Amino acid sequence: MSYPNSETHEHSPRIETLLILGASGDLTGRLLLPGLASLLAEGKGTDITLVGAGSDDWTAEQWRSRLKESFSAAHDTAQNAADDAGERALARIQTTSEYVRIDVTEPGALAKLLGSLQGPIAIYFALPPAISQKACSVLKASDLPAGTRLVLEKPFGSGQESAHALNETLASLVPEHQIHRVDHFLGKSTVLNILGLRFANRLLEPLWNNNHIEKVEIVFDEALTLEDRARYYDTAGALRDMIQSHLLEVMALIAIDPPTSISERDLRDQIGAVLRATAIDGAPAKSSRRARYTAGTIGACDVPNYVDEAGIDAARQTETLAEVQVAVSSWRWAGVPFILRSGKALGAARKEALITFKPVPHLPAGLTGVDTPTRLRIGFGPDTLQLEIDVNGPGDVFTLNRTTLSADLHASRLSPYGEVLDGVLSGDPLLSVRSDTAEECWRIVEPVLKAWKNNEVPLEEYPAGSDGPSGWPS
Repeated sequence: MSYPNSETHEHSPRIETLLILGASGDLTGRLLLPGLASLLAEGKGTDITLVGAGSDDWTAEQWRSRLKESFSAAHDTAQNAADDAGERALARIQTTSEYVRIDVTEPGALAKLLGSLQGPIAIYFALPPAISQKACSVLKASDLPAGTRLVLEKPFGSGQESAHALNETLASLVPEHQIHRVDHFLGKSTVLNILGLRFANRLLEPLWNNNHIEKVEIVFDEALTLEDRARYYDTAGALRDMIQSHLLEVMALIAIDPPTSISERDLRDQIGAVLRATAIDGAPAKSSRRARYTAGTIGACDVPNYVDEAGIDAARQTETLAEVQVAVSSWRWAGVPFILRSGKALGAARKEALITFKPVPHLPAGLTGVDTPTRLRIGFGPDTLQLEIDVNGPGDVFTLNRTTLSADLHASRLSPYGEVLDGVLSGDPLLSVRSDTAEECWRIVEPVLKAWKNNEVPLEEYPAGSDGPSGWPS
């Protein structure tokens, strides 16, 4: 298996300018700029020019204040590095970066701004999806300097049809390899940890199929509530926010056949093949569940009822916990249920893929104790590995007991958004979502969204800080 390096791809010229649209927004301040800072602190991308643009009427002082705050944590890393290139780049950008007020949906406005910048340019759309789509629709290919890369946040459209329309708009502007649909959940270290585990261990790969695996669960439960994201989250919900994008991509990595190489084409071809074979496992009324949190307590904090949070419209019936079961119709996975679950305001964070193996066909007479299936847990953030197996003893050597073998997997020194920007600036679309994948993910979940809209699946409730609704397995 060959791993690609992080050098600029031969068909991708070096980016001169990083333009952030939505620079005054929450995403930029909370995640994107700290991610850029972590990249610069590692001595990468140190020669770029940074330009911020937004609809807010910010002064140069307000923009520099945001940069100072967002870069503060990275300064310690850069100061401790042997090479001071990172520290110099952080200081330079804080001094030279400019902020421009702009309405990106106004015809000609974004094209005029692009014409004033040094290309090639990476345009990061840190904007609501509908605004990003409108901004792209008023651009023409001739407005973009050669080598321009477009970087978009999920969700990519609001359904399969709108995702296809967005893809056609993007394809009219730049080639596919210059489009980065961001899934920060799939950091490079996480992806390579999964692939290394899968394909570098003869112990596992022969068992990685429906002859030996009972079921696969991919769970992203968190104690966090809305965290000031009500405007976005209430129009998305847990299914669109997490399962439709992040968890289906993780599922595909777990289910793929061995790629020829870990290059963007070979790997994304295999991911696409899995998703094309994936569908909801039966009728949505039986293969999906949804719930919404009510008032409760998480730790020492009182949490209000979801519908009482500022900016929430109770009539939308937005779920904060979702679960779907899908099937992958392939030789390797026929008959194996894949259960994807994600929720907010739960009592305990659980972020993992859990692979449950089938029980042994027979235990020799004389062995006692509970015969439990072998289970493999792949934890996300931090990435960990736990193998749960039955062994003899301690005490009575004829009695089976459970033990767990644990390991910490490789952790990147970059933040998730640092890894995203590393791929953008180096021209490596390996971890971005390809156009066909974006559409397939919507195709998979649309029957569930339709069933929920028609109230074919009840919206259950659970107290914040609990394990979920009564009757749901935790």
